Formats: sequence, structure tokens, C-alpha cells
Amino acid sequence: MARWTVPPGSTLAGRDGYGGRVLALVLVALSLGLSNFAAAIGIGVAGVDARTRVRVGVVFGIFEAGMPILGLALGHGLASALGHAARWVGAGLLIATGAYGLIQALRAGAAGVSGPPAVQQQLGRLLVTGIALSIDNLAVGFALGTIHVSLPVAAAVIGTVSVVMSLAGLDLGARIGMRAGQRGELLGGLVLIGVGATIGTGVI
Repeated sequence: MARWTVPPGSTLAGRDGYGGRVLALVLVALSLGLSNFAAAIGIGVAGVDARTRVRVGVVFGIFEAGMPILGLALGHGLASALGHAARWVGAGLLIATGAYGLIQALRAGAAGVSGPPAVQQQLGRLLVTGIALSIDNLAVGFALGTIHVSLPVAAAVIGTVSVVMSLAGLDLGARIGMRAGQRGELLGGLVLIGVGATIGTGVI
């Protein structure tokens, strides 16, 4: 959920040819993927299996690749306005999602039960997280326009990088979760709250 722009006069905007445009596109994709990586760690600490990997990869990849395209379709003024306002909306959604997970984990602990597996319990939460992470990428479509790359190629690169970084975050989160034991759900909620706070303050 990073805000990334390319100055119109920048050499990355096309003056260095194909290599410069590819470099700019990869930098955009990596920048957008950082928040996904952080959020995926929070998801992974609660437990990971094949179904979780598929869901996270598909949801995060589609939203990250699709939002810049949607922004380009909406038009420059509207997408820019929504992109700036959406940072706060996305941060709020992530904090709320993390807080919900935290409350559920605390309730399960107080009742002396381990809640339902993360895979089964939270497809809705995963969708909300995907939207929250990508909603302010609406304005990114115009940055892509300044570097003169085709939209299908940009969507494919951004989506691929997002999936790879999300899966890497899941693996790291799963390793942390194995050490955290029953505190994994609690830790996952705290991580999502932290990601939301850093997005709201503009750190990522």
C-alpha cells in the first residue's frame, strides 16, 4: 500500500528506454508489495496450509494488480483524490481487522479453547485485508502511465511480485507462529494493527 510516483521528467519515465521502464516497474511492484509482505506475516503466525497460501496469493495478487488499472479507468482527478483519502480508510480497515482477530483470540483463550483454524474462519477478513492493502493504489495507474509500460504487463508484474512477497511473508509468519504457539492468533492481530498504523502514518 505504498504511494509511488514517477516524476514526468525522470529518466525512469522512458528516456533510458526499455531497461529504465522495466526498472521503474519493478520498483513500483516492490514498493506495493512491502505492505502485503508485512500483513502476510500477521496472517501466517496463526497457521498456514496449502489452502491459505492459495487464498492469500489470489486475493492479494488480484487486488494489487487490479487497483492501479481501476485507477487509470476512473480518471486522474478522481483516482488521485480517492488514493490520498483511501490511505486512511485502508489503515482503519487493517486496524479494525487486527483488533477483531485480537479480540477473538483473547475470547478463545479466556474460554480455554483454541479457535477454528485460520483457514476456515476468515475468508471475509482476508478479503477486507486485501482491499485495505491495495485501495490507495488507485493513483498508481498514473505513475505507470508516465513510464510508458503496457497495462497488461504492469498488472502481471505487480501481481506476480505481490504473490511472491505475500507467500514469503506467510512462510516467515508461520515460523514465528510455531514458536509463539497458542499466542499466534494474538500476535497476528497485533501485526495487522501495526501494519495499519504504519500505513496511516505513511511509513509504508
